[in-house]
Amino acid sequence: MQNQVEYWLDLCDDDLKTAKWLLEGSRLLHCGYFCHQVIEKAFKGVIANTTAKIPPKIHDLPKLANLGDIWVDLSEEQKDLLKKLIPLQIEARYPEYKEKISQTLTEEYCEKLIEETEDLLCWIKKQLENSPEDTQTK
Repeated sequence: MQNQVEYWLDLCDDDLKTAKWLLEGSRLLHCGYFCHQVIEKAFKGVIANTTAKIPPKIHDLPKLANLGDIWVDLSEEQKDLLKKLIPLQIEARYPEYKEKISQTLTEEYCEKLIEETEDLLCWIKKQLENSPEDTQTK
């Protein structure tokens, strides 16, 4: 299953680079979307590691964190980041929400979002380094 974990973490790194590139181009809504993708895929790497199964095809960050048995380890600040990211995945794709969400995104906000996303990704990677692979067989 280690190949699955590496697969998800490689995607995280690519998505983080994409988020930064989108910020440089002032594509703020898409920047936020890719921050969500980074954390979603990181949690899927955790799930692959802890369950030895292919992660489910869902986008719900708290649910993914729970499935990976990592939710209880998240700090309140990390959980707050998830609350910021959730609307950027789902609601930002629908016209009735897109305009409203776009108005909340500034370059400064997205810079902070990328910083917090990168911090959480680093934390998740450390958790994976300190955890034996395939620790459970659910």
